[in-house]
Amino acid sequence: MTFKAPDSLAEQIAHHLAERIIRGELKPGERIQEQKVTAALNVSRGSVREALLVLERRHLIVILPRRGAQVSVLTPHNITSLCALMSELYILLGLAVARSWQEQTDLAPFLQIQQRLIASCERKDVKGFVEDSFNVMRAAYPFADNPYLEETVENLQPSMSRFYYLALEQRKAEMSEYLTLFGQLLEAVIARDLSRIREVLTCYAERSCQSVLSALAAS
Repeated sequence: MTFKAPDSLAEQIAHHLAERIIRGELKPGERIQEQKVTAALNVSRGSVREALLVLERRHLIVILPRRGAQVSVLTPHNITSLCALMSELYILLGLAVARSWQEQTDLAPFLQIQQRLIASCERKDVKGFVEDSFNVMRAAYPFADNPYLEETVENLQPSMSRFYYLALEQRKAEMSEYLTLFGQLLEAVIARDLSRIREVLTCYAERSCQSVLSALAAS
């Protein structure tokens, strides 16, 4: 594999490694050796080191003294902790959309994503489903107009993707349950029903957390 655009090389390497961690190709506790990554991707060692720091900030790896980089281990505590935080971030974004949308066309991106989620569910395409689940949040960023919220979500997104991928790979049928919740969320946003938005997103986060914990216990 050859990467281009030197100004974003570390991010590209980080994205490549993150995808492998999210899909479970790199296992919890597995070492990531700089030299092997450098040779496999035909990139500089400095770029790999920078990429590893990006992955550490996103909680996908830990860098230990004298032992180097290792894929972070999933534990019930870090799953419940992150799900609790993401629940509040989801709610902030959902409320922002409900308060700010003006025309029906403002909601078109969410309806388009809903159709893609339905298609991914029908194909049992976990990767596409997880990606579009986070595209919902990205479509909400302009309504929130909060760069700190956006940066926080983007940094946590890879870890949440890893959680969702683990859960849905084991229980693909649960995609239809998430679709139902997303439909309820859209209805609440259109109605500007702020309490219902909080209720649906709290339910979504709790359901996601339990799915991930069950998948972890079974893995």
